[in-house]
Amino acid sequence: MNNGNGLKKHNGRHIPHWKKHICRTEHAAIQVQDDRTGMDIETLKRAFFDNLYYIQAKDKGWATAHDYYMALAYTVRDRLLHRWLKTVEQTYFPKDVKVVCYLSAEYLIGRQLGKNLTNVGLHEQARQVVQESGYDLYDLMEQEDEPGLGNGGLGRLAACFLDSLSTLEIPAIGYGIRYEYGIFRQEIRNGAQVEVPDRWLRFGNPWEIPRPEYTVEVKFGGHTEAFTDEHGRYQVRWIPERTVLGTPYDTPMVGYNSNTVNTLRLWSAKASDEFNLQIFNSGDFANAVADKVFSENITKVLYLVGVRGL
Repeated sequence: MNNGNGLKKHNGRHIPHWKKHICRTEHAAIQVQDDRTGMDIETLKRAFFDNLYYIQAKDKGWATAHDYYMALAYTVRDRLLHRWLKTVEQTYFPKDVKVVCYLSAEYLIGRQLGKNLTNVGLHEQARQVVQESGYDLYDLMEQEDEPGLGNGGLGRLAACFLDSLSTLEIPAIGYGIRYEYGIFRQEIRNGAQVEVPDRWLRFGNPWEIPRPEYTVEVKFGGHTEAFTDEHGRYQVRWIPERTVLGTPYDTPMVGYNSNTVNTLRLWSAKASDEFNLQIFNSGDFANAVADKVFSENITKVLYLVGVRGL
């Protein structure tokens, strides 16, 4: 029975439709899986089309191939987040485990949809669900922009380390830089190779979780000053020239055939002040945002070593 508020009443209790529950009839018990964690085809189908409608704000008649990719990515991500929270918040933190911290300037993690489907054992179910929508699973995989956050071996090695650590169920976290523009893309124009910016974030990234609450201050430049403290001791303090804010973005990294999901934390640079209002009001718009531009340039583009020589 529906009470008019979107809740079904069962045995005197109001049960939200998204909760895992068991509805009993005279003949048998019917189990309905949670739309965010269930693994059967019917549950995936409900979650897939819910995400298409409520996250992409598209119905089947208007949705593009990229909309379908995003809906599927969020469907898979829900299942990753469930395992991720159980790994980190319900296992690592309570047990105060030792964690491997891997620091790298590059992470070539590749496209995530295909890898995550395989690692959580959903590849075949997803293929059937997508097929019913009129698309091929591999066509949707091609919609994903690859994060080109590295030049080659170093970035791929770092990504493989994180995958392996999760597969071996070793607590780990990777730290790196969230470059807004990754390694260049190549196009052929008039018979010659042309390098163009890699705008991998232009349509958003469904796999990352912004963590603005963990933003930290990073100080640059400046000078030191010597002074004597209240106890007569010689001390030196650092007076930084500028402060840049580092905001982390977390990506769950699931192991193959494993419930362990570790974390890749990439940092993005932001200005401590978006713009100078006084300078802006005077009409000097370029200088009003100069600090913002300077700060964000730190993580704007992947550094390129010997591009012309590749």
